[in-house]
Formats: sequence, structure tokens, C-alpha cells
Amino acid sequence: MSVIDSVIRQPLVHGDKNYHDITTDICRPLENKPTKLWWIGFVLSFLFFILLVVTLTYTTWVGIGVWNLNKTVMWGWDITNFVFWIGIGHAGTLISAILLLFRQKWRMSINRSAEAMTIFAVICAAMFPFFHMGRIWVGIYWVFPIPNAFGSLWVNFNSPLLWDVFAISTYFSVSLIFWYLGLIPDIATVRDRAKSKMRKYWYNFFSMGWTGSVRTWARYEIVSLILAGISTPLVLSVHSVVSMDFATSIVPGWHTTIFPPYFVAGAIFSGFGMVLTLLLIARKVLNYQEYITVGHLEAMSKILLLTGTLVGLAYITEFFIAWYSGVEYEQYAFLNRAFGPYWWAYWTMMSCNLIAPQVFWFKWARTTPWFLFMVSILVNVGMWFERFVIIVTSLHRDYLTSSWAMYSPSWVEIGIFLGTFGLFFTCFFLFCKFLPIINMSEVKSILKNKE
Repeated sequence: MSVIDSVIRQPLVHGDKNYHDITTDICRPLENKPTKLWWIGFVLSFLFFILLVVTLTYTTWVGIGVWNLNKTVMWGWDITNFVFWIGIGHAGTLISAILLLFRQKWRMSINRSAEAMTIFAVICAAMFPFFHMGRIWVGIYWVFPIPNAFGSLWVNFNSPLLWDVFAISTYFSVSLIFWYLGLIPDIATVRDRAKSKMRKYWYNFFSMGWTGSVRTWARYEIVSLILAGISTPLVLSVHSVVSMDFATSIVPGWHTTIFPPYFVAGAIFSGFGMVLTLLLIARKVLNYQEYITVGHLEAMSKILLLTGTLVGLAYITEFFIAWYSGVEYEQYAFLNRAFGPYWWAYWTMMSCNLIAPQVFWFKWARTTPWFLFMVSILVNVGMWFERFVIIVTSLHRDYLTSSWAMYSPSWVEIGIFLGTFGLFFTCFFLFCKFLPIINMSEVKSILKNKE
């Protein structure tokens, strides 16, 4: 038993459950009519998704002039939201791949939701670079490594923006395969329990002929480990590449080598915050208290404490290096963040990301679901403000005082941001209704080990 497993006091599965009970409990939301709480969550999410469609359509029709970007702050909420959603997707790969390789049993009830969250978050993130082009039908192919129609000029392979295309597309592809592969045994179980012809047909189609034989399980285990091994470097590489969008520039506050590890720690921190939010919602709405136990929540809160402390250390290190460098532009950039016009954003970031997670030193904070939910929301808020502080406060006051400018989002930018949450939660609620969000086969393996 691992160290983390040993500190979980709560059982990972209720002791008096048998295989049939586990299957029935996990399949209940799929086979029964949606609950009132599910409908409330889905309808609210879908309304915000409609807002996303409206604001993106308006942006495409009129142009990105409807955003409040200016000559100085050429990146605003669009890239802030892009980095935010990419970070959200990191916990899925960490929980699924790295914790699988280290045989962490507490991941088994939460990995499926984390994997799905990764897919939905990357979809939300991928929209922003495309719509930032304005007329996407004119320039969409410029981001891909293909010769264009105006003289066979290739894209600039030296640009970190192109590295983003490779990193994110690879991350999305591997995560999607990993997620779907893990679903196949459970889809076959739902197929065997389906009563209507339509449900049986579709679940049979997506189960890809799964029979549950010894040979099938052996190959499943091998492929899972291979994909986990491939996915593990992606946790470090993807957000490191995203950080190089900033670190390879000469903008004060961006030109720093701490960005890759700093961004990775922040991504894991924000990703676990969102996973905790989703699991607490699913735990209540789907009545999964016996499978998403307090033990799982406590383990995740400990990781939030660790990564939040690492992120806080990165904040302090940035200030120290700016002072130690003796570069007046770098020093001013960080003083401007803390005490300039956007001081409120900086101290919101510090409060939510460094101070708030420190409550997890106390067991009561780690094991009280409603309090965990509040802190998880603060983590998500703080990590969004971190990206806002990095991007906007570094740009709005650059080398020349004549170029200084302020930035605030337009209603269109706010609508797009809220709409991405609508898309994210709409996908998640549909996922909860049509696919098992808890890995039945892995949860049963815990029961088998007990026997």
C-alpha cells in the first residue's frame, strides 16, 4: 500500500457492497430518468452555452474589434482564458496516467471524471486561438504546418505559438484515446444491461466488441500502461510549451526561465481545483457518496495544499529574482503588479492561490465537503486571476510611458468567457447521463483485493 493510500482513513468502497451492487449503483444515473438537480444544472449550463454561440457568432460577424484589445494590450481575456482552460485539463492526465503508474488506489473513483474534464477543457481552450484570428475562414490554416496558397511558405517553426499547436493537439489526441480506452469495459457492461434496442445498438457499437475474456483484459492492461507512459511527459511538456509563449519574449515580467515549472505547478493546482469542484457536484447530484468518499476528497486536498504552496513559492521567487537582477524594467513590472492600477487582481491571486489552500493543514478543512467546495471555487478564481495578472499587467505598461494603456473586457469577452463554462458543464452533465463517470472495473478490483 502506498503512502497516500495509507493516510486515507475512509474506505474507498463501502464494505458491504458486492459486484452486482457496484454495477447497479454506478449505472443507476444512466438507466433512470434524470433527477431534478441534474435538470437544473444542465439547463443552466445550456443557457450559458447558447450565450457562447451568440457571442462567438457576433465576434466572427463584426470582427474582434468588439473586444477591448488595444495597441498595447493585444492579448486580453482571450489568451487569459486559453491558458486557464489548458491548465484545467492537466489534472486529468496526472490522475489518470501518473497515479496509475504509481498504483495509487484512491484515483480509481475519480479518474474517469478527470479524464473527461481534460477533453472538455481542451475543447474550450482550443476555441480562443482560432477566434482570435477574427476572420477565421481566412486565416485558420496559418496555424497548421502545411504550405499555404500564397507561395508555399511554411509556418514559422521557431515560433512558440506553433509549438502550442503541436503540444495541444498531441495532448488532446492522447487524452481522448486514453479516456475512451478506459470506458470500453464499462460501456460493454451498460450494453449487457440495456433493455431498449436503440441503447443496446449504440453501446454495442462503442464497446467495440468487448467480450471480457482473459486475453482482452491482458491487452487492455498493456495498452493502458503504454498510454500512461506516453501521457506522463505531456503533463510536463504541454504547459511548459504554453509558458514559452511568454518566456521567449522580451516583455518585462515574461522573460524568465521560471515559467515552465511555474506554469506546470499552477496547471496541476488549477486542474485539481476543478476536479474537486466537479466531483463534489457529481457526488451530490448522482448520490455517489459511497464511491467518491471523504478519503478521496482528503487526498485531493493534500495535493492542492502541495501545489498551492509551490505556486506561492514561484510568486515569491519571481519578486526576488526581479530585485536581484538589478534590471529596472523587470523590477518595475513586479512592483506595478502588486501596487499599480491592477493591484486588486494581484492580491486576489495571492489570497486565493497561496493563502486559501493553507487551511488544508487542518483535517476538518480536508474532510468537510461544503468547505472543500468553497475552497475549490477560490482556487479556480485565483488561477484565472494569475493568468490575467501575468498577461495584462505585463503588457499595459511597457518600456515607453507614451504607450501605456488600460484594459477592461467588453460585454462580448465576458459573454465568451461565461459561455465556455456553459460548454464545459453541458458536456459534463451529458457525460454523467450517458456514460459511467466511475470506473466500475477498477472499483471492483478493490473489492476483489479485499476478498
